[in-house]
Amino acid sequence: MADDNKPGVGAYVRDQDADAAISDLAKNRTLLVTKLTSDPALRPEVIEGLTNPEAVFDHFKPKAEMEFEDETGGEVKEELSFKNLGDFGKKGITAQSDFLNGLSQKQEGMNKALKQLKSNKILQSMLANPDAKASYVEALKSMLAELQASKPDTE
Repeated sequence: MADDNKPGVGAYVRDQDADAAISDLAKNRTLLVTKLTSDPALRPEVIEGLTNPEAVFDHFKPKAEMEFEDETGGEVKEELSFKNLGDFGKKGITAQSDFLNGLSQKQEGMNKALKQLKSNKILQSMLANPDAKASYVEALKSMLAELQASKPDTE
């Protein structure tokens, strides 16, 4: 026999002696409670009139300092802000982060190259031949050097 007061997946503990004014959350609803800013709360405050998530975001203006590690092991710091629930998804976070946007573009480029490699029979046969592969790699290195030499110095 299961203990009715024991929480499980999707369950909650309800104290039978709790105030009757607290009602159960409807079965088709999700309650998300989290700290949306790194600023410490000075004291709890009751904010009335916030009737939807957008109003909550507009009032509290949540933001978070993020630290990412680049491919060299260096630290990249960015501040992310949240204006709606969509900002918590992959697209929302990537859109406001230059670092993550760059990684996403690199991943997209790699996926395109992989798709090309898998579907291009001529390229596959060339890479199977060690001499042809070495020549191809040298040609790529030469093109990369030429591109880097022609790139304007922005630093």
